[in-house]
Amino acid sequence: MAITITELCATFAAEVSKINISKELSDDAVDELRTAIDKYGVLVFRDQPLSDEQQVRFSEYFGDIEIADLKNNITKTSERRLSQMFSDISNLDKDQNILEKDGRQRLFNLGNRIWHSDSSFRPVPARYSLLSARAVPVAGGDTQYADMHAAYDSLDAKTLTEISDLQCEHSLLYSRARLGMAEFTEQEKADFTPVTQPLVRTHPSTKRKSLFLSSHIGSVIGLTKPDGRLLIEELTEFATQEKFVYTHRWQKDDLVMWDNRRTMHRARKYEDTVEKRDLRRTTIAGEPAR
Repeated sequence: MAITITELCATFAAEVSKINISKELSDDAVDELRTAIDKYGVLVFRDQPLSDEQQVRFSEYFGDIEIADLKNNITKTSERRLSQMFSDISNLDKDQNILEKDGRQRLFNLGNRIWHSDSSFRPVPARYSLLSARAVPVAGGDTQYADMHAAYDSLDAKTLTEISDLQCEHSLLYSRARLGMAEFTEQEKADFTPVTQPLVRTHPSTKRKSLFLSSHIGSVIGLTKPDGRLLIEELTEFATQEKFVYTHRWQKDDLVMWDNRRTMHRARKYEDTVEKRDLRRTTIAGEPAR
């Protein structure tokens, strides 16, 4: 039975059906999904109950998995709930208990509610992210995606010229400092030394240009810090207009795959000190942004 792909938005995002991603896939099926992710940027798979092993196998069709080592966040603990193949996008500790309201891990996780691109703070940012919903809250906890291709294409000529060669500094410390997290150890500061990324990037497959925005941006090289941050705020406001955004309302056993090279995303609020939300992300390593 052929895979069915149904568009969800005017500019991007599609739902993929008539496929079981828990099983081994044919080369033709994988090629079709690769073509689809290039075209749509976000792919939604409903009713896909997965084990961790099955999620890893499906993810590896699209490249090497980015290992979530102890430098992946600023809470650094050796007591991981999941294996290093996963980033833990949940509100749970290693014993499956809901995180304490004032705990550093919960406060760190709140940064996921700001528009960002995964691993933009690494020298080589992420290619794809694949997020599997194992438990979802009754209300809230949606994830929103913004189409950076469409946003770039909609900018006026003067702005396109002004931003074409700009470079930005990204660090995980910048995004967490925006939420008031100010106490970082010397080791954390060393681990998250800012990296430089272009403000405009070209997709290596489609050759389309897009904005490379993220809450991890702390400055724009060549501009004063206030001017640079205002520019990023204004571009983010423009790029996250409703017409550029797809909102995914999670159901248990959904898997959403997105291309970080052409999207931004953010989580939405839910009762995270009351309800469990267990989402597990595998991340495919990318290539230097250009």
